[in-house]
Amino acid sequence: MKQILALIAILAAALLVSGCLAGKYMSGYALTPEPHGVADIERTRAKADSLCPGSTAWYDGLKAQGVLKDTFITGYRDFRVHACYVPAKDPAEAQGTAIVVHGYGDNHYVFLYLVRMYRDELNYNVLFPDLQYHGYSEGDHIQMGWNDRLDVEKWIEVAHGIFQDDFMVLHGVSMGGATVMMTSGDELPEYVKAFVEDCGYSSVIMQFNNNRKQSFGFIPPDVLQSASLVSKMRYGWGFWEASSLKQLEKCDRPMLFIHGDADDFVPTSHVYKNYEAKVNGYKELWVAPDAVHANSYAKHPMEYTQRVRDFLNKVKKM
Repeated sequence: MKQILALIAILAAALLVSGCLAGKYMSGYALTPEPHGVADIERTRAKADSLCPGSTAWYDGLKAQGVLKDTFITGYRDFRVHACYVPAKDPAEAQGTAIVVHGYGDNHYVFLYLVRMYRDELNYNVLFPDLQYHGYSEGDHIQMGWNDRLDVEKWIEVAHGIFQDDFMVLHGVSMGGATVMMTSGDELPEYVKAFVEDCGYSSVIMQFNNNRKQSFGFIPPDVLQSASLVSKMRYGWGFWEASSLKQLEKCDRPMLFIHGDADDFVPTSHVYKNYEAKVNGYKELWVAPDAVHANSYAKHPMEYTQRVRDFLNKVKKM
């Protein structure tokens, strides 16, 4: 009997150790990938042009003219974080300010198509940051939108200080969309009037579980609990607390939800959960036909722009 109990104890210890090691691996795989940041700038410049040809030439031209500028602030946990900002095409007639938030593994270059849309077509001032561990921002891990929202809240004040507008919209794609939803549930300045989220996930744990099934189907879901504990010990937050749904329940300002109907990376089912979670205030939903993940603009650029324009015009009349 003692031998059986000893064997059970050994097996339990082995499972515990293997689970902890698997959780440590999964946490590192998800939150500290390589390459990242400055080392990955050239790839993301090419990605920006693939999403909207001529984007980086447009960016470089405005920067050479001194119109588009860089700025740095001290962000969450005292990391130095970076953003670019550019005034509206016709500054005297600016319609407001947009903050554009990029996705996982990307940086401020990738969604230049949104920066161009807001500046050149909608005539908004734009600030577009690098989230921590991306682009020119410091950071020791990818925060999956959860603590990124705290940096975005600082950027809100910075953008307002630069442009002095009384109408601001936050617009994010993928992890940036989740960041926008997570930000929307916090107490924000009155001049933040609207949100646009594009293909953001409902929660970090739901997204990681989907990624686990797609890429590591042999790993049991319990490993995510271990990975979450590793994140909690290392970085101060766990996967279960990082929820767009819980933040949306507290949001009472207008939001436009966008998602591609062919998205399997962040499954389209997420947008319906997100839409239903927002129970207060005005909301709209557009599911873009035949669009895969973060592809709704590339697939339907004119309709995407018009839907954003119409949504913001409605908000301004409220």
